[in-house]
Amino acid sequence: MTKRLILTRHAKSAWDDPLMPDHDRPLNERGKAAAADLGQWLASRGYVPDEVLCSDAERTRRTWSGITPALPGTPILELKPALYHAGPDVMLAVLRHAKADCVMMIGHNPGIAEFAHRLVSHAPQNAEFQRYPTGATLVMEFDVTSWEQAAYGGATVLDFIVPSEIDA
Repeated sequence: MTKRLILTRHAKSAWDDPLMPDHDRPLNERGKAAAADLGQWLASRGYVPDEVLCSDAERTRRTWSGITPALPGTPILELKPALYHAGPDVMLAVLRHAKADCVMMIGHNPGIAEFAHRLVSHAPQNAEFQRYPTGATLVMEFDVTSWEQAAYGGATVLDFIVPSEIDA
């Protein structure tokens, strides 16, 4: 049995208001377009989550809102305050409570990049994987029967993309 994880860093956020709290920053126009492109890319490859574990920050929620219109069905969305600027160990702990076979996590750097690097047995052949820029999305599989068994180094990469590489 396998479990699939789609790990996405939020799309590009706005910095228009220097007084706005970080947690409340929305997406900028480029980020909105990137989220929609990511949704199309995921749908075109059949990478459709059943459960979405999302940081409760405005930019992660809006990233999900931009992705979801392209996807069939209605995945279960769980806003997870613990994912806001979480490190890899917190992200793994949250993932281990997931229930669905295909889970998407939407979070922030630097934690999400480090989490991605720790999870995979071999990094994808894409220079952008090291940076894990906004909108970066890694799709991987674990050969486990339960998310409780997910461990660092246990994932096999299926795909990796950054929004600038998607043919719009």
